[in-house]
Amino acid sequence: MRVPRRMHGVHLLTLDLATALLIAVVYVGFTRMPHDGAQPTYSGPAWAGVLVAAAVGLPVAVRRLWPVPAAATALAGASAAILLDITREPWTAAGLTLYMVALTVPPQRSVPVLAVSLVLAATAVLTGEAAVTPAETWSGAVGVVAMVWLVLGGGWAAGFAVRARRAREADRAAHRAERALVEERLRIARELHDIVSHSLSLIVVKAGVAGHVAQHRPEEAEDALRVIEQTGRAAMTEMRRTLGALRTDPESIPLGPVPGLDALGGLADQARRAGVDVDLDVRVPDGGLPAGMALAIHRIVQESLTNAVKHAAPARCRVTVEADLHEVRIDVTDDGIRGADRERAGGHGLIGMRERALTHGGTFSAGPRHEGGFAVSVRLPQDGTRTTM
Repeated sequence: MRVPRRMHGVHLLTLDLATALLIAVVYVGFTRMPHDGAQPTYSGPAWAGVLVAAAVGLPVAVRRLWPVPAAATALAGASAAILLDITREPWTAAGLTLYMVALTVPPQRSVPVLAVSLVLAATAVLTGEAAVTPAETWSGAVGVVAMVWLVLGGGWAAGFAVRARRAREADRAAHRAERALVEERLRIARELHDIVSHSLSLIVVKAGVAGHVAQHRPEEAEDALRVIEQTGRAAMTEMRRTLGALRTDPESIPLGPVPGLDALGGLADQARRAGVDVDLDVRVPDGGLPAGMALAIHRIVQESLTNAVKHAAPARCRVTVEADLHEVRIDVTDDGIRGADRERAGGHGLIGMRERALTHGGTFSAGPRHEGGFAVSVRLPQDGTRTTM
């Protein structure tokens, strides 16, 4: 079970408090620890020793809330412990607070905090070595300073490394979210384009027919207007269904039929009413095809017929959909006279068909035929293997 963020923060604060109390108790013990079996090295007032020990350890308890003040207090307490000869190793708590400074404070602020901490720590160590517990040589004092810097700098470096790793993870997450948004927009654009483009193309053609024959053949004009009404209603219904699915929680979307192979006949009928003589040939296994692939086939055929209506009508168009155990083959050809112009004017329709083919690991090609007209050819593998173009 995932721990809520607030509870996780409480656990970390509790851990910091326990660590702070442990460090403070240890350093209180240092104030009473005998040296070489004699009196304790610290001979000052007991209350002062306890105060210094608290200043050394307790800042760890609040390092997540106030990292810079906690680091300053821990550093001051450690310096006092050195100068009062309570202990020569009081820097662990300061290193823990500097870890949190590097983790939570921007580098332009945390780097100066580290630099000041290193200078003050070195000053305290050298002063303590010279005045309180003189070292045998200066090299010994320098060695102590190096160890102190290792503790403080190591804590800061660890925090900075974690901060950098989290920043990289946040950047990757933002990039993934941006890509998902772009892909979702493309998916929506493809669906709306397929719905609107096909229906509007048929409506425009029929409106032109109605306007042309309205005076001389009113019955044909009435038929054209009836087709316009039916096509518009169907497009509005499908668009409402698509937009409703996009606005609704995916888990609450009612299950409904997805346009597939059964609807190809309706697409052919619509194209015929727009003046394209469609010859439809669909041969698939008895078990049918997956819903996602059937939808892709439907959209590819729909866009191909839309292009034929827009650019080739009146013309003859042949649509062939064949499937076996290995692949699905979609071929749409027409004998329109503007095949070359259509390739340049294909726009988002050809792009959408290519994207659908690539989504299923297939190949796509489209262009004018040598004998005239236009051809669209798509191959979709059934075994899930992806091919490159």
